[in-house]
Amino acid sequence: MTTEQKQLVTATVAVLKEHGVLLTTHFYKRLFTFNPELKSVFNMGNQQNGRQQTALAMAVLAYAENIEDPSVLFPAVDKIGHKHTSVNVRPEHYAVVGQHLLASIKEVLGDAATGALIDAWAAAYGQLAELMSGYETKLYNDQATQNGGWNGWRSFFIKDKIQESTEITSFHLYPADGGPVAAHKPGQYLSVRMFIPELDLIQPRQYSISNSPNNLYYRISVKREKGRDTNPDGMISNRLHEFINVGDEIEVTAPAGSFTLKTDNEKPLVFISGGVGQTPLIGMLESLIDTKNTRPLIWVHGCRNKEVHAFKESIDYWVSETPGLHSHIFYNDLNGTQAENTYEGIVDVKKINSILSPDAEYYVCGPAPFITKQYNDLKTLGVKKDAIYFEEFGPQSLMLA
Repeated sequence: MTTEQKQLVTATVAVLKEHGVLLTTHFYKRLFTFNPELKSVFNMGNQQNGRQQTALAMAVLAYAENIEDPSVLFPAVDKIGHKHTSVNVRPEHYAVVGQHLLASIKEVLGDAATGALIDAWAAAYGQLAELMSGYETKLYNDQATQNGGWNGWRSFFIKDKIQESTEITSFHLYPADGGPVAAHKPGQYLSVRMFIPELDLIQPRQYSISNSPNNLYYRISVKREKGRDTNPDGMISNRLHEFINVGDEIEVTAPAGSFTLKTDNEKPLVFISGGVGQTPLIGMLESLIDTKNTRPLIWVHGCRNKEVHAFKESIDYWVSETPGLHSHIFYNDLNGTQAENTYEGIVDVKKINSILSPDAEYYVCGPAPFITKQYNDLKTLGVKKDAIYFEEFGPQSLMLA
């Protein structure tokens, strides 16, 4: 890119801040009108609820703001790259997306979209596409070259289907070809795709791997989304619960995701989850137990009540058998529960501040408002922000400072 082109892109920052979501909404509508086959690549639930449009607007804005040095965006590139490989995005998709993005800029900005501005954004997008596709090629290579690894979609059969609570069911996935599976990093997720008759579409969804690596199978633990039958958000989750049984096959991509357990130090660890957000964290905890971890561990979990509390028996057993592991459970409704270290209300780390180490590393997962609360509360208690790791399910929208 020339200096003049970078200046033109930077000059659009104010417009993107005010009208970015309008632009990305127009872009997706245009993309799916001219290339309806891409509806099977994108999560149409996130299209309906607006999260994907918002996430893309934020990403485009961040790129424009950092056009002089895109390397500062590596954490975002890493996260997006993992998401793209998990749904099998390929370099040829970038050309299609670029065509419609530039056309959308013209159509939304009208006369303000001068030839020079479009040329500048074409150069900027080309630079971004090269950066992303190059990084994703590396991720694909890493996936394919490890033992049991693969690229694209692979058939797995359901060997076990286990009800973990009134809302959450686990599925044990074994490769239909009888081969081994890649050893995932604790905290990673799989993409599952299925045909959804209500939409007449194949749709992908991501589910955290909720067991430690074993080279034999993956476990995903899925929450049933009640009362949302017409909302694409819950269609695959509910279909897994209602129609997928032992012996059935589903298609899965290789493990992906950068929200993973760091094992390069001996700092205490605190896992904080809300609802089904515990799924990546339970895989992390299990892997620590399997590898005879000696680091102090604290498990903090919140959900509505005991009936919807998945993996309670597993946590209780691990606490009883693992020196240095302690759990603290928060129920919105205790409903007579009087167990030790069980509290009424939403997760409140201030109630257990006396046992939290400022030197610990904190892993947080749950709904966006839950993550925001825990992040801010931990900072208030003196925890440094670079010691707090969090995972937001779906398109990234949280910008926590």
